[in-house]
Amino acid sequence: MFTGCGTALITPFKNDGSLDEDCLRRQVRRQIENGIHFLVPCGTTGESPTLTRKEHLRVIEITVEEAKGKIPVVGGAGGYNTAEVIELAKEVEALGADGILSVTPYYNKPTQEGLYLHYKAIASSVKAPIIVYSVASRTGTNVEPSTLKRLTEFKNIVAVKEASGSLAQMTRIRVLTPDLTLLSGDDILTSAVLGIGGKGIISVASNVVPKEMSRLAETNDFSITARFTTLMDTLFLESNPIPVKAAMAMMGLCEPVWRLPMCPPQPATEAKLRQALVELGLVNA
Repeated sequence: MFTGCGTALITPFKNDGSLDEDCLRRQVRRQIENGIHFLVPCGTTGESPTLTRKEHLRVIEITVEEAKGKIPVVGGAGGYNTAEVIELAKEVEALGADGILSVTPYYNKPTQEGLYLHYKAIASSVKAPIIVYSVASRTGTNVEPSTLKRLTEFKNIVAVKEASGSLAQMTRIRVLTPDLTLLSGDDILTSAVLGIGGKGIISVASNVVPKEMSRLAETNDFSITARFTTLMDTLFLESNPIPVKAAMAMMGLCEPVWRLPMCPPQPATEAKLRQALVELGLVNA
């Protein structure tokens, strides 16, 4: 179900800072029209830490409505309070999401045993398939391959979004958990992860170029990676989703509005973003 390219959707805001529901609907339709394989609202790229619970659920509800069963929707439900994560996961499941993406607890930095018990508690509380999201650079906690192996005893833990940046770790995951779907959490590593038996990518870049990232996930044509390497690099010059939302605003796809502590990019970053988009023919010089 969760293979190919899944887009980690931005959450568009109006100029007054409120949720832009019409823009969100347009983004979902654009993704589907361009062949994306599944959608992931309310992750880090969706600025989930600054969404109210009501907004969080509304974004997922709209995504499910617009997807209309054509492609799966994986709603974000993560955090550092296991009890609260469980309640959110239940609500996401009730909205009709096809799966749940749950980032590791951040700030309180649990041990590997704590991570195991955390995901065990979530998996035991919902029926929806769960994607474990490991991104130590943002959370301070790495999900070790041996912990993932333990988690495979729960049938609804079906995949891992691996953003450690370590191909060695991802290789060990493939060896220890051959039935767990391995998804790249970094656009630039998509080809490499597919090469070791990964099944796809949860992508930031596909907000900008969904057709091309979908094609990359389907074919592992390295020429696609080569063509979009500069864009992929530029989208992470500052904390995600600052650059990707700026790029989409340049393309006329959303308003350039973030919620604090996210803020507009520095002028140098903005100039590099525009140059990358110009070179790809996505905006005019």
